[in-house]
Amino acid sequence: MLPDIRAQLQTHLRDILTRHYPPLADLSAFELETPADKKHGEYASNVALKATKVLKKPPMVLAQEFAGLLMASAAPTPLAGLIVNVEPKAPGFINFYLSPKAFFGILTDIFTQKDKYGTSSVGQKAKVQIEFVSANPTGPLSVAHARQAVVGDALGNIFEAIGFDVTKEYYINDEGRQIDLLGDSVKMRAEEILSGRSMQEHFSDDHYKGGYIKEMAAQCLKEVGIRTREELQAKRVEVRKFAVDYLMNVIQKELSDFGVNFDVWSYQSKIADEKHIQKMLEYLNGCHVLEEKDGAVWFKSTQFGDDKDRVVRKSDGSYTYLMPDIVYHEDKYKRGFQKVINFWGPDHHGYINRLKAAVQALGHDPASLIVLIVQLATIYREGQPVSMSTRSGQYIQLQEVMDEVGVDAARFFFLMRHINMHLDFDLDLAKKESPENPVYYIQYAHARINSMNQKAREAGLANQETNFQLLESPEELDLIKRLGSFSEILMICYNELDPYALATYLQELAGLFHKFYDGHRVVGEDRALSSERLALVNATKIVLANGLRLLGVSRPERM
Repeated sequence: MLPDIRAQLQTHLRDILTRHYPPLADLSAFELETPADKKHGEYASNVALKATKVLKKPPMVLAQEFAGLLMASAAPTPLAGLIVNVEPKAPGFINFYLSPKAFFGILTDIFTQKDKYGTSSVGQKAKVQIEFVSANPTGPLSVAHARQAVVGDALGNIFEAIGFDVTKEYYINDEGRQIDLLGDSVKMRAEEILSGRSMQEHFSDDHYKGGYIKEMAAQCLKEVGIRTREELQAKRVEVRKFAVDYLMNVIQKELSDFGVNFDVWSYQSKIADEKHIQKMLEYLNGCHVLEEKDGAVWFKSTQFGDDKDRVVRKSDGSYTYLMPDIVYHEDKYKRGFQKVINFWGPDHHGYINRLKAAVQALGHDPASLIVLIVQLATIYREGQPVSMSTRSGQYIQLQEVMDEVGVDAARFFFLMRHINMHLDFDLDLAKKESPENPVYYIQYAHARINSMNQKAREAGLANQETNFQLLESPEELDLIKRLGSFSEILMICYNELDPYALATYLQELAGLFHKFYDGHRVVGEDRALSSERLALVNATKIVLANGLRLLGVSRPERM
């Protein structure tokens, strides 16, 4: 509803002003902004400030002229009765004030659309792949992976809500040096069990030393059927495969418990095997973008904007990380994705240009590949940060966070900052059942409305879902206006490629609801007013539920 009024008003602004001031026809400044201070109205335009150069008049003089024209011309249009005032404001802004009637349609729209409220067809079913987490299967997921997981999952939900055909994908790096180190780590722990002596002196700084490696080693001996050190040496490949499969089962369960489910699990060993890599090398060579130098094969990525050329095959015949990634991304485009979104950690920032160069070399628009860097999170307990180190094993796992604060709080807290900002996660705050805890505050609003509905049923009171007339207090109108901006918030998330705005919006909406509730009796003696207020709180419940659902947070009926 509000976006429609805004669009109508913007069109009306352009039509009236260009009709009376033809030189403004080429002016682009007919936008409407939402003022930060509500005393300046629902919308404001700086068109008078922009027009002063064209019309050679002071901006305040033009603002006064424009305001008079706009106010006089609103009556014969669909805006009749919706605009109550158009006011010039120094140094040359024009503020638009809407009547309560302008907002009542928001409530009707919410009850008509219900769980579809806020959705749109902006995406036009364009195919989008979102690849996130994709952690090497070398250990349980850490909080760094957890933040990527919930951000990618929530953004995928938002993309689907605005009309995209979304595929959520996890890419399993089941080959390479890290996997070799994992296999060696498990093998050495297994050898300790078989021999009864420590292998600690054989562990390098790069090996994995967490307690989970010892548990895996014991399980591996049983499942692979190894009884002697000789059998262990002979079954190195089986040990390595067991380690990958074991940890992928752990990771998949952790993600499922976290409410993150993928449509596709891709394996490097299948997509970027030797056959596919050789085929890609032949193709790139035919495109004249490879060069052999010093026994290595280089990708001439500087031709596509990279700062230097990159090795794809080393002089010893092994491949760099870039080579299988090129094969994998070509596989993405072959599957018909029009937009490819990757979530990476901050240590991969320097990798972006070389991959975009590869995408361009393959004949694709580099703008179709979007790489989002998700900053790290620090976990705090009792005011002190918890240190994390994957190989030493002394790190806090996603499962620990879920066990301590619950899935809802964990998901919401990981969304409470822009992805380009470091996140401080306070475990103690996440466990509080008080307004200080934002997810509790939002869920409590949802549960409180359910309790109000029970009282309304006992009083024989029903929702008023159309023909609103009595909601006119500042608290009521502020709440309605914020409900009306839900679809705009989803578009902000889309444009910023970050679900953070939705998490913030739900906090603001819950705050406006609690403020309204504290100042107004919903089920009272005036049944007509009570019915409309009941509709207002139920509309709020619908929007809260829709937003929480997109973030993957539950909607409790009681707390």
